[in-house]
Amino acid sequence: QVRLEESGGGSVQAGGSLRLSCETSGYTFSNWCMGWFRQAPGKAREFVARIFPAGTSVDYADSAKGRFTISRDNAKKTLSLQMHSLKPEDTATYYCARGELPGACGEFDLWGQGTQVTVSS
Repeated sequence: QVRLEESGGGSVQAGGSLRLSCETSGYTFSNWCMGWFRQAPGKAREFVARIFPAGTSVDYADSAKGRFTISRDNAKKTLSLQMHSLKPEDTATYYCARGELPGACGEFDLWGQGTQVTVSS
C-alpha cells in the first residue's frame, strides 16, 4: 500500500524556521517526482516546490524561492522541506505529493494527510 506521511509542522513566530518531512512506503520512491503543496483556510491548494526523481532538479513557487529548500533522500525514501524566514502568509496545511507517473513532474495525484504550519506575527 502506498503511503505518504508528513511530519514536522507546528507553530512558530514570523522569521522562524521549520523542517517538514514526508516518509513514504509502498512504491519505488526513487522513480517518482515528489512535491510539496499547501492549502490555507478558504483558499485553493497551491504548489510550493517539486523535486525530480534523482534530486538534481527542483522548482519553487515564487513565494518559496530563497526561503524554502526541497530535498529528498532516495535511500531513506523521504522528502523534506526546509523553511526559513517564515511569514504569517505561510500559514497553511502542507501536503507531500507524488507525481502522476514515474519520472513525470507535471501533475500530482497522490497526497499525504498534511501537516499544519502556523506562523504568528
